Amino acid sequence: MNVIVRRSEVEGTLTAPPSKSMTHRVLVLSALAEGRSTIANPLTADDTEATTSVLGKLGIDLVRGEKWTVEGGEFENPMTDLHCGESGTTLRFMAAVCALVDGGCRLTGGKSLSTRPVGPLLDALNQLGVKCTSHGGFPPVTITSNGKIKGGEARIPGDISSQFVSALLAVAPLADSPVEISLTTQLESRPYVAMTMDAMRAFGVELWATPDMRRLTTPLGPYRASAVEVEGDWSSAAYVLAAGALTGSTKLRGLNQASSQADRAIIGILSRMGADVSTNGNTVRVSRSPLRGISADLSDCPDLFPVVSALCAAAEGDSTLTSLKRLRLKESDRVAAMAEGLTRMGIKVRCDSDSTRITGGAPRGAEVDPWGDHRIAMSLAVLALAAEGETKISDAGCVSKSYPGFWGDLAAIGGRLEK
Repeated sequence: MNVIVRRSEVEGTLTAPPSKSMTHRVLVLSALAEGRSTIANPLTADDTEATTSVLGKLGIDLVRGEKWTVEGGEFENPMTDLHCGESGTTLRFMAAVCALVDGGCRLTGGKSLSTRPVGPLLDALNQLGVKCTSHGGFPPVTITSNGKIKGGEARIPGDISSQFVSALLAVAPLADSPVEISLTTQLESRPYVAMTMDAMRAFGVELWATPDMRRLTTPLGPYRASAVEVEGDWSSAAYVLAAGALTGSTKLRGLNQASSQADRAIIGILSRMGADVSTNGNTVRVSRSPLRGISADLSDCPDLFPVVSALCAAAEGDSTLTSLKRLRLKESDRVAAMAEGLTRMGIKVRCDSDSTRITGGAPRGAEVDPWGDHRIAMSLAVLALAAEGETKISDAGCVSKSYPGFWGDLAAIGGRLEK
């Protein structure tokens, strides 16, 4: 599907979609908990559907309704490949969960997922007594276990993916002996591990971590079934708020101001760039104002890189975004994908392995390819609202990975779109 976006004046109020990251986490913990858990306000998107599909093949019963009901506590050997779609979160969390399945599990995925690293997580699971193999550190992955994790110390780098740490934490309380996770490098995307800790706490497990999260330990014992509600997604909210900053005024409800989500940082970034930002309870409003360039370290919130790049493209002056090396290992090489898209739209971009420098200007419409990446597509669409002429975005349906309602929401606030 292609979408044409024309210069627009946006205004309106929306409710933030549910958090994708938290939906994954509470699905996994509901499956690990003994008994029946309920999940209110879950996100239905390609990535979360991949997690529910794998859990279903592992024998977990999930009933959908106004709330989702999950019967957890017992896994079955799937006797078939577990396809994780294009979801890196699914692959990593499910690799750890499969350590609790008696027998062998083979996890596969789509073309993009085959380039997402998983080797350090498998090394850590091997240290905990689980036999893991892969294709040179990439999917497909095979987990062979007697249904138990021995426990002990697992050493793992913290600067490749925080999901490695989160996946280990999720299963650690169910090991035969205590698990201590020691990071060999500084943890990046620390807020995502904090989200995992929040979710574990909701299911009755309180873990211990040093202030820098270089060492983490969990108590042994079962999770208890819980009733949880998924909060609004700051990652998806960032696109709507950025649209307001560039081309009018947008108001977004359902955003927890005290959330551990990394992408809550968008509020501070918008304010530093000069946008008119106001908050009232769980509602955030952003209105257009002249934007200025920014220097920002995105080590803790890498998913904001594409949308912040779009904001910088329309801001006055130069912007420098750093700590980007992990973005080359996402659904696409996001540094290269955004550089290509912005360049096509008339913006000067310079990149190296870990940073991007953007000279703001007057973006113009162009034909752009999001490289199959949902966050690239949405970010270029937001910039297209402020560009002269029209912008044709190919493969626009890729937004279903995290925000299936994006195009409808953009139109609802006044975006001029043509499918």
